[in-house]
Amino acid sequence: MPPSPSSLPSAPPKPPVFRVDIPLLPESAAGSALQLIDLLRGANLLASQRLGAQAPRLAWRLLDAEGLPLAPLPSPLAAYTAPDDKDAALAPTRALFIPSFHAPDIPAIRAVAARHQALSRQLGIALDAGQKLLTMGNGAWLAAQSGRLNGRQACLPWFYIAGFERDFPGIGHSLGQDLSDDGPWLSCALPSNVNLLAIALVRQALGPELAAACETVMAPDHQRARAALQANAQQHIPATRDSTLARAIAFMEAHLDQPYSLDRLAEAASVSTRTLLRHFQQELSQSPLDHLHGLRCARARVMLEVTLESVPSIAVACGYADPAAFRRIFVRYTGMAPAEYRKRHALRAPRRRWRVEVK
Repeated sequence: MPPSPSSLPSAPPKPPVFRVDIPLLPESAAGSALQLIDLLRGANLLASQRLGAQAPRLAWRLLDAEGLPLAPLPSPLAAYTAPDDKDAALAPTRALFIPSFHAPDIPAIRAVAARHQALSRQLGIALDAGQKLLTMGNGAWLAAQSGRLNGRQACLPWFYIAGFERDFPGIGHSLGQDLSDDGPWLSCALPSNVNLLAIALVRQALGPELAAACETVMAPDHQRARAALQANAQQHIPATRDSTLARAIAFMEAHLDQPYSLDRLAEAASVSTRTLLRHFQQELSQSPLDHLHGLRCARARVMLEVTLESVPSIAVACGYADPAAFRRIFVRYTGMAPAEYRKRHALRAPRRRWRVEVK
């Protein structure tokens, strides 16, 4: 009798996603935006190392001046416009980052702000909706122009303060600081402070523990660097040992064509089967068998692309004695049948077109 829907195990809840939208104007210093994205990606890595697949994470979108997502950038910039996953792409906007823009003097800054009043209005709407606002340097002009930040504190380079105060007398200044964290507004003075901005965002979005971990990695600490070198020279820091997951996955990769055995896999990883299952679920949100299917399908894709082996032969090479079972699993993991995949992705000409050398 098939199990009732209520008896089936429920899928683990999806981890929360905090998305930052980054409008880029024609005048924007785009490098600051890309640097922030690199720091957000690093924060996600730290979160996943500490909390596994259920870790909350940060996401981002690069937008144009009209608020529309930028078209995919060419390599090597493609990673900045392609979302890390579909959940991140569908997450609601929680914050906006306005990088500094190129302007030689205060009148030029005012001219840029005047050209982009529509963006300032959108920032005001975002603040009214409870979203966070991050600015760098003269990007604060666009934020202040929204009219929603009177009574707040801003952090700007010293050479902008006099002109900013004349334009926005209702906004205070965090003098002697590189970062101002004032409610919904996070502002930093210079591009060299973007790491402080990222840490402050992590603190608000992901919590103080992950922010502390990011601060350890992202904030300069010359004393810690010297201590690490001294400890390493005196051999007090041993080489990193392999983990349970690393041992298990290495065993899988070396035995892809052999039948799956949870007991044998746990023995190779030097843990119990229960411990092994817990590690895979906590870190990868899948079972060892699911991960093995993914590895086998990766091998199958390569063989379909570069060889003319039959589908049953490829199934055996990937650990499936039953070609029908292989086809079902391959469809589940790739979205198409093996023959269709080969038709679309083969890197070799059909056999009938091979060149024959006649001597």
